[in-house]
Amino acid sequence: MRQKRLKNVDKELMQKLDVVTDVTKIVFDYKYRKIHLEIGSGKGNFITKMANAFPDELFIAIEKNINVCYRIVEKRDDIKLNNLIIILGDSNELLEYLDNKSVDNIYLNFSDPWPKKKHHKRRLTYGTFLKKYKKVLKENGVIQFRTDHFDLFNDSIEYFKDEFVEVEPDFDYRGNEFYTEYEEKKRKIGKIYQCKVSGFNEKIV
Repeated sequence: MRQKRLKNVDKELMQKLDVVTDVTKIVFDYKYRKIHLEIGSGKGNFITKMANAFPDELFIAIEKNINVCYRIVEKRDDIKLNNLIIILGDSNELLEYLDNKSVDNIYLNFSDPWPKKKHHKRRLTYGTFLKKYKKVLKENGVIQFRTDHFDLFNDSIEYFKDEFVEVEPDFDYRGNEFYTEYEEKKRKIGKIYQCKVSGFNEKIV
């Protein structure tokens, strides 16, 4: 869905609002008990709820659409979160932002399914992306993937099996208190699928 362009929201404003807008290594305090990363955070309902519930843990949101990213900022400031880093950027540059083995959990919530076969390499669960995630994940790190798109879910299970030892799909995920705006709408009309993966299949060099 095309997002409405917000008046006066530009890169300069986002910088003033403490959003990371340049492709650079993120420096954060490792005092936090866990580090969580959501890729494609949308309007931020999921990540801000999580950050609010776990104040002793650090959360990082990456969103490439500036208008949508601004909505995360609004939520962050509304509930006065100080444990949320917001990145206006692209997941393709993930390794430029984060150190190796720095993240405990990665969340992929309702990513673009890219249904045409010629576009499958753009999926955030595709092997090329999974290899990047494995570099920033700690050895015991977990990826949680959630979608309402059945074909994407089935394909993603196979992608996961190539890269991870533990693959735990749930074909009728019942939900919890942490959800995106999209999930809230879609749950009323159909099933939600979730898969958790962990354990690297091979040593990362």
